[in-house]
Amino acid sequence: MELEDVDQGEVGDGLVRVRVEAAALNFFDALLIGGTYQMKPEFPFTPGGEVAGTIVSAPPGSGLNEGQRVMAQAMMDKVGRGGYAEFVDTIPQLAHPIPDTMSMEDAAAFYIVYQTGWFGLHRRAHLQPGEVLLVHGGAGGTGTAAIQLGKAAGATVIATAGSDEKVGLCLEVGADHAINYKTQDFADEVNKITDRKGADVVWDPVGGDVYDRSTKCIAFEGRIVIVGFTSGRIPEAKANHVLVKNYSVVGLHWGAYELRNPALVAEATQTLFEMYAEGKIKPVISATYPLTDAREALRAVASGVTTGKVLLTP
Repeated sequence: MELEDVDQGEVGDGLVRVRVEAAALNFFDALLIGGTYQMKPEFPFTPGGEVAGTIVSAPPGSGLNEGQRVMAQAMMDKVGRGGYAEFVDTIPQLAHPIPDTMSMEDAAAFYIVYQTGWFGLHRRAHLQPGEVLLVHGGAGGTGTAAIQLGKAAGATVIATAGSDEKVGLCLEVGADHAINYKTQDFADEVNKITDRKGADVVWDPVGGDVYDRSTKCIAFEGRIVIVGFTSGRIPEAKANHVLVKNYSVVGLHWGAYELRNPALVAEATQTLFEMYAEGKIKPVISATYPLTDAREALRAVASGVTTGKVLLTP
């Protein structure tokens, strides 16, 4: 990654240009740079999937106007310029006006993790009040969001994390129980907490051994939501075990909904804004770096030493 000054150029037909005031870093940014993500932009490209800022220009009929405050998803695969920048161009449906009460920092940290959590827990897992939700990577961006959304849905939330400090953060954001998976066997602990009934829903952005052990504490008719593979190993579901315990393994690629059914994304956005206004959810922002330190910031996120969301400011 190198910081460069480039001509921002003309705005493409049908695109919105946003002046970036805060950009969020995500683990998948590192995967994109490494060429191991399902989306593979052509090099060179500017990373950064989500931003918050002010509209500089918008196409007629888009419903967006100059000066509006928005959170937006960048189009690295189409435009080649993501959020680690002073300006971002994107399509109108990926730019959402934000409430006046929401800060730019919260908006930048809000879009992807809460949408992912909402679709994963409600659309894919159909989480119900009174159920037990096990959240892996509970101190991360999607993890803290999943904990908050799980509690808002009336679930008992058990979180796992890799240090005592991160366990403390999970409890702070609302988890009923938190387990240090490096010092305890989380499957055994979940079975103890649930009187061996297991977790009804497992939120798994980690994969690898974490997925394998999760099958040892999944409830009858439970649902394991596959969110990602930060461990680096893609696990394999044993179909005979799925059959015997009557549980489901479901995938979640939230970005697919924006292309296949954007109306669902718009509905979820409104619901999430209402939850934010009610104080039920709020992004956990652990650090903010200047744009000039983007390389160091992403290295910290990719290495797993950060918690919640990390931001860049131009």
